[in-house]
Amino acid sequence: MDVEQIRNRYLKFFEKKGHTIIPSAPLVPENDPTTLFTGSGMQPLVPYLLGAKHPGGARIVDVQKCFRAEDIDEVGDNRHTTFFEMLGNWSFGDYFKKEQLPWMFEFLTKDIGIPAEKIYVTVFAGDEKNNLPRDTESVEIWKELFKTAGIEAKDVLMGTEENIAKVGMQGGRIFYYGAKKNWWSRAGTPDKMPVGEPGGPDSEIFFDFGTTHDKKFGDECHPNCDCGRFLEIGNNVFMEYRKSEGGFEKLPARNVDFGGGLERIAAALHNEPDVYKLDVFADIIFSLEKASGKTYSSDDTETQKKFRIIADHTKAATFLIADGVMPSNKERGYALRRHIRRACFKANQLGLKNFDWIRASVDCLAESYGDFYTDIEDKKVDISKTIEEEAVRFSETLETGMKMFSQIASKKGGETISGEDAFVLFTTYGFPLELTLEVAQEKNIEADFKDFTSYMEKHQEVSRAGSDKKFKGGLADTSEMSVKYHTATHLLHQALHDVLGDSVSQKGSNITPERLRFDFTHSQKMTDEEKRRVEEIVNEKIVAGLPVNKVVLPKEKAFATGARHAFNEKYGDEVNVYYIGETLEGAYSKELCGGPHVSNTSKLGHFKIVKEEAVSQGVRRIKAILE
Repeated sequence: MDVEQIRNRYLKFFEKKGHTIIPSAPLVPENDPTTLFTGSGMQPLVPYLLGAKHPGGARIVDVQKCFRAEDIDEVGDNRHTTFFEMLGNWSFGDYFKKEQLPWMFEFLTKDIGIPAEKIYVTVFAGDEKNNLPRDTESVEIWKELFKTAGIEAKDVLMGTEENIAKVGMQGGRIFYYGAKKNWWSRAGTPDKMPVGEPGGPDSEIFFDFGTTHDKKFGDECHPNCDCGRFLEIGNNVFMEYRKSEGGFEKLPARNVDFGGGLERIAAALHNEPDVYKLDVFADIIFSLEKASGKTYSSDDTETQKKFRIIADHTKAATFLIADGVMPSNKERGYALRRHIRRACFKANQLGLKNFDWIRASVDCLAESYGDFYTDIEDKKVDISKTIEEEAVRFSETLETGMKMFSQIASKKGGETISGEDAFVLFTTYGFPLELTLEVAQEKNIEADFKDFTSYMEKHQEVSRAGSDKKFKGGLADTSEMSVKYHTATHLLHQALHDVLGDSVSQKGSNITPERLRFDFTHSQKMTDEEKRRVEEIVNEKIVAGLPVNKVVLPKEKAFATGARHAFNEKYGDEVNVYYIGETLEGAYSKELCGGPHVSNTSKLGHFKIVKEEAVSQGVRRIKAILE
């Protein structure tokens, strides 16, 4: 069973359980300031976990594209990737533990055939400090499920991480871990959660490859050990709490959020610890082997690592570009640029001196994913062109940078390189800081890490991917100001069309309680008169006190109303249309959107543009406030 078959089996399995299949949201999240990218299946569904009604109903199933730029340095081993697919099923106030856990056990062990004896699970041990109870209910459910497979499942309280590595598994099948391992929220543990953030205990599912424990990770192995024996393949989150000023309170309805890495589930099904041997990577790696004359072999771990980095980074770049991200020196664009450049750097080391491997890799991805993500097939020519253009630019930087690196290192006896040296390579020769460090490590040249880090921090705006929760608060916290700014963004979007014309299209937005930020296509800098006119229009609509309404419509009917929507995004059969005006037909603004919004524009205050600037070629950005 290949990855595509598992994906389809999962969707069909939960469809038969009464779930509505919805499409993946884009990798560029709309109105979620906690991250620059969609990094989990939960992110696009936060409004519904907080109580909003989903057009698809109370039971939802999806496969979400995910990208985690912060994992880039981990790529190269046999399991980490920056792009992955997350299987997800959701209950918005409908079913809970006694339905979810049996369904997942059924899907994994019976529907796709993973042996039950290879499965181990973890549960929440409780948090006395925050008055959060131990999840004994899930333990009892799991015991009964394992019993149906002829397995007597013992539960074990694991204690501290230090103690876990000493005592090990103790014959257990079900393991209690603390909040650091078995509590889920976007912010992490209960102590780190901001007020308003939803979260809850989770029960994770692990697959046992049965490999020998590596004692450098502790004396004894256990499911959360990093030695490689166990692989997490799914997480059942029981979203029943929200952080409040006084502690934790129950959500109005208990929710279920399951997330399972598709590639990891496939690896478990095939009992193959190396995800890069799965079919969705195999074709790329085979094409790279043919082009380079080298072999993806465990006998040469360094070469194997290069293959993995090229395959992962090219895949991530392909999906990012398909969702509208373009290489640049800021934020999302820099994350993409770093992936392309690092892939090119490793390709150069493999001896791939021309760029034919780029088109071959993208073609492989279109073949593997094109049926499900049709935009990959539709845009493969443009995707290849974008990656190759960036590769050509970087090739000159790489050649010059490597020469200068060698000169700098040789002046110091070939033994050390300082943060100042790295800074010069970056600012003078355009050689990325992270590649300077990587080359130093490969050549066994000592780097002055403290000094290097200080320069990294000074230039983090251009040297980091920015997905480390750069902004605080925002729409996800459903604060009053965030909701106001969200509504103002709709007015701004329409006003830009009024002033600049219909060549304008939204390329992203970011909202905090302090301001809104809106990216849009436009070929040149806006004039002062254009900005003034946009402000006037928005404020006219605010003063007019227009009502803000929502209607749920079939997708095609919603499109026919003229509601603005993302052309590269897939939508479900039914969608929310928010419109500003007395009627849908005569509305000033109408957009497909998840909400929430204020009830009337008179609540917004005075709209003011504080900055208009370029983001990348053909993309402008407006920052605005409500006074």
